[in-house]
Amino acid sequence: MRARHTHPCGQCLGAYPPGPVTRDANTPPRLLSIAGSDSGGGAGIQADLKAFAACGAHGMTAITAITAQNTESVTAVYPLPPEAIVEQVRAVVEDIGVDAVKIGMVGTAEAIEAVERALDLLPAGVPVVLDPVMVAESGGRLLEPEAERSLRERLVPRATVVTPNVMEAAALGGLDASDDAEALARAVHALGPAAVVVTGGHRAAGGDLFFDGDRLVEIPGERHPDGAAHGSGCTHSSVLAAHLALGLDPLDAARHAQAMAAAAVAGGLRGIGAGPGPVDVLGVGARRPPDL
Repeated sequence: MRARHTHPCGQCLGAYPPGPVTRDANTPPRLLSIAGSDSGGGAGIQADLKAFAACGAHGMTAITAITAQNTESVTAVYPLPPEAIVEQVRAVVEDIGVDAVKIGMVGTAEAIEAVERALDLLPAGVPVVLDPVMVAESGGRLLEPEAERSLRERLVPRATVVTPNVMEAAALGGLDASDDAEALARAVHALGPAAVVVTGGHRAAGGDLFFDGDRLVEIPGERHPDGAAHGSGCTHSSVLAAHLALGLDPLDAARHAQAMAAAAVAGGLRGIGAGPGPVDVLGVGARRPPDL
């Protein structure tokens, strides 16, 4: 019998088969984010944990780097030792278990090698969503240029779904950002992931494009130019990973990810910071503190 999962944000009420890792039926999905920390709270592991919570999942983290970051700029990046990345994953896997992984900022070639080793600690079949973070919303570079080849060769082929924006897809696929989204999706898919979603934040169409080698599907989306988009890519990939853990196939998971990320941008926190404000996947802006 399929366990019923009640989605707190109302995006996906329904029945789902259990994820690939055995867990008690009353235990929420266990989602692991391997990514960098954003001191401004808008992107990185902070955004991932919010997105996991919005999907009714328990979030865990393996931090790859600490960034000094706000809505306007990234002022410093402090990579963690590679062994620290591996040990964070090992601790989580050995005690709690992992139903899906989201990989975000990795930063350096050394961190990518560590993440690759960490993935070997997971049980077979655990879905992996890779958001190939290269540049922050504020423009700060988050992946060393020499690490791009390592990302392309070590992590992209191991992903269940890769979620690049247009610029990231072009960099991974060796094309130009002016190439059409289908060409970009096919170029990234040729690197070995099971599926690719070219996200729509920088596309004229506004929606996402899904490709898994057989299905090429436009996922329509509405632009929200007056929204707040800091952390939108992190939110998208985290929601997608959560829905894979809930048993959805990659295309359906991508549809939920597009809808929730777009809503988070539309309702984003414009008044936070002087730059692009953070997305609001939890609806914090609409809440009021209880009377004291």
